[in-house]
Amino acid sequence: MSIIEKAARRIDQDRGQAGVPVAVSPAAVADIDLIEPPAPVPAPASPPAGVSGAAAGLPPAAPALPAPEAERGAPAGPAMRPATRKVELDLAKMREMGLVTAAGGRTSLLEDFRIIKRPLLKRAFATNSAGGNPGNLIMLTSSLPGEGKTYCAINLAMSIAMELDHTVLLVDADVARPSVLRTLGLPAQRGLMDLLIDEKLDVSDVLLRTNVDTLSILAAGTSTPRATELLASSTMANLVREIANRYPDRIVIFDSPPLLLTSEARALASHMGQIVVVVEAQTTTQHAVKAALSKLDGCANVNLIYNKTRDIPGIEETYDYHYG
Repeated sequence: MSIIEKAARRIDQDRGQAGVPVAVSPAAVADIDLIEPPAPVPAPASPPAGVSGAAAGLPPAAPALPAPEAERGAPAGPAMRPATRKVELDLAKMREMGLVTAAGGRTSLLEDFRIIKRPLLKRAFATNSAGGNPGNLIMLTSSLPGEGKTYCAINLAMSIAMELDHTVLLVDADVARPSVLRTLGLPAQRGLMDLLIDEKLDVSDVLLRTNVDTLSILAAGTSTPRATELLASSTMANLVREIANRYPDRIVIFDSPPLLLTSEARALASHMGQIVVVVEAQTTTQHAVKAALSKLDGCANVNLIYNKTRDIPGIEETYDYHYG
């Protein structure tokens, strides 16, 4: 039985049920202190004409120092880049929106994403086959808009940020309709597309640190009609590998466009080590899921999250995941 047939059977089994989202593998379905410069030392007075410095009681002149490299014509060192910007996440508001936060206490939502993240973390740093994509590059996508991929991407990133041994970079790669910053109540910023267009930019120039110490964000950046070509380029391949390998403990979560609406998602998937497809319970059709999974043929480690389920028998309290 193929992966697509197993996924379809799982959706048939779960349709009409509800509850928490489930992850299904395809096999089973600085501040810098300013230092005041020293006070200038007055130059010694020149001796009278015809009188040597020694006779005038002046100390001997210090030997001349070599000119700085920049003055000798040698290339100057690289200019210091500005410190990474920091943004404040409104954690109280995020909790009210139904998003995972460390201060939210032990909730059903938190437990759900603890279950979802564990196999992803296990594979993130496993030994890859020769030429395989880094396992710590994880893309979240969906068949169609509105299934909750951005909601799941933010919650997954926040959940992994609670780990003691990992840091997280959340990348808004839905460049046509970016929504990560908007969902978090942050203004638009330069980001991924700007890095691909302007070779002078460094990741640190556009990276956003947050008040969650282990979480950083990379915005989608400037919209461009060449997004698909840029995401499929060698520049993008080099960028994601740099992001993946810059810090040995880093997990990178990409919020991707829907698979059935844009070509950007397939281009992005070619760089990923793991892919998570969000499926909206009781709404997404089998046909849409099959069509979406068919676009991921050849991609390893494809998983499903069955989202927005409710009313699981035997559970008194139900949780409905809303996504605006």
